[in-house]
This record gives sequence, C-alpha cells and structure tokens, in this order.
Amino acid sequence: MKDRKDAWFARRTSHWKDWPADRLLAAKQQLGVTISVVVPARNEQRTVGSVVGAVAHSLMTSVPLVDELIVMDSDSTDATAEVAARAGAVVYRTDEVMPQTGSFPGKGEALWKSLLVSKGDLLVFVDADLTRWGPHFVSGLLGPLLADEQVQLVKGFYTRVRTEGDGSESTEGGRVTELVARPLISLWWQELAGVVQPLAGEWAARRTLMESLSIPVGYGVELATLMDTVSRYGLDAVAQVDLGSRAHRHQANHDLAVMAAELLLVAERRRQGGSETPGGTSLEQFVRDEAGQAVRVSRPVPVTERPPAATVRAR
Repeated sequence: MKDRKDAWFARRTSHWKDWPADRLLAAKQQLGVTISVVVPARNEQRTVGSVVGAVAHSLMTSVPLVDELIVMDSDSTDATAEVAARAGAVVYRTDEVMPQTGSFPGKGEALWKSLLVSKGDLLVFVDADLTRWGPHFVSGLLGPLLADEQVQLVKGFYTRVRTEGDGSESTEGGRVTELVARPLISLWWQELAGVVQPLAGEWAARRTLMESLSIPVGYGVELATLMDTVSRYGLDAVAQVDLGSRAHRHQANHDLAVMAAELLLVAERRRQGGSETPGGTSLEQFVRDEAGQAVRVSRPVPVTERPPAATVRAR
C-alpha cells in the first residue's frame, strides 16, 4: 500500500508554477471546453470583492481562461452580494435557485445549487474568505484537468498561515483536518493518505463528475467528493497541486466541532455503503452564561445529502 501511495504522490502531485495561464489557455482552446469559477459565500463582504476582482482581472480580462465567475450567496445578511457583483461576479442567492427543491444552510448546498446555474465543463471552487492567496490558485487547479482526461478531481494544498496574538505567523492551521479527517483516512481509507489537505476549500472537478455525485449540504462536501471519486474512478482520478500559502478567517472551536461531526457522519455513511444516519443529529456542547454558569447547548448537525444534480436537471 505504501509503495502505491508513494507512486501516486509522485505522479499526481504538481506545483502551481507548472501550469502557466497562457499555456492552459492554449490547452483549453484545443480541447474546446469552458470553465466556471464558483465562490460560495456567506457574510463575506470584507473579502469577497478582492477574491472576485483578482480572478476577473487576471483570468478573464488579462488572460481569458475563465468563462464564468459565480458567487453563490448563502443567506448573507450583509452586503456580500452587492460587493461581489460590483467586483465582476454573477451572483445567485442559493434559496432562489430552483426554489421548488427547498434550501439548506451550508457550503455543500451552495456548491450543489451552483451546478444548476453554472455552465462550465470544468469547475473551480474558491472560498470567499481568503486573505492571502492569488489567482494562481485557479490556474494551478485547472492544470491537471486540462492536461489529463483521466483526472476527475484536483485538490489544492498550501501552507496554512495563521496570525497569532503576538503578530507572529504559524502554519498550524487545519485543525479539523489534523484532528478528524487525517485520522479517519489513516484508519479506514489509507489509499487517500497521500492527499495533503483532503478538506482544502480550493479544488476543481469536471462537471460530469460533480453532477453524478450526491452532495452533503454542509462542510462534508469536500471529504465526500474525494471519497466518492476514488470509489468510482480509482486513485489516479485525483490529482493535487501545491498552491503556495493561504490565509483566511478562522472559526471558533465550537463551530469547528459541528464541522467535525459532519465529517464523521459523511465518513460513517461511506463506510457502511449507504445513507443511514447513525446516532443523533445534534451536537451537545457547553458554554458559559453571563453569570459564569455552564449552559448546555444543542446544535444541529447537517445530515441531508442532495441527489446527483444530473437527476434534478433531467426533471
């Protein structure tokens, strides 16, 4: 198993500098494919404009690599939609896309709904809260898809930069990856152990793949997509690209715990080979109230998985 993982890592790992945008444009034109960039966002008015603006300028105006730039606004209560539109994105509210299918909060829901409105043959997903990154994230992720038709899914990885209270920088980000996803993979999906950051929010895939998969509505979407792709197409259908360094807004531990519960649920479903929901669907936590007393809080864990988008489009 180790030899197989090492061989995959050497064969399917590249660096963003290996994929210059002008070379990718030539490959795109030769293949006759179209490309959509999708940015899921919820209350990200502070950063979404710079993310959208950088992609629009570098990869639509300077080099016409990207055909479509979409922001999926997931129930924002701030000016996320207005800022994104001014920066050059087409903005959709998730609850207004095919409303007859209902609407759920969550990143996976935004990505699933994006499949119903986007048109690109190749899809690149980029988080809206990035503060250190570059448009090379997009071009780097597209490289393996344009170079090898066997590749279905491309995961990014990077140094995760976190600014500490004293102003220093640390690469000890990715708490849910290190404490939940990597142990799960090492124990039960060892063939995936060479994937540097299985939960990376920046990734790319073929539309045909994404429309064929069931999509968890919450934060389990990245892990589910990785596991399901390998289950269907084998490990060589996945590639990964070193994107350099990345910084973004970090979440509180209580919020990360809900994410961790979602990942455990997604993994357990796939271990069991079905869609049964094990145990309860809420996470019990404790917080301190104003009087300093411990108060029990029950938070729902998203359990819904959307059906393959291709089946919805066909209705």
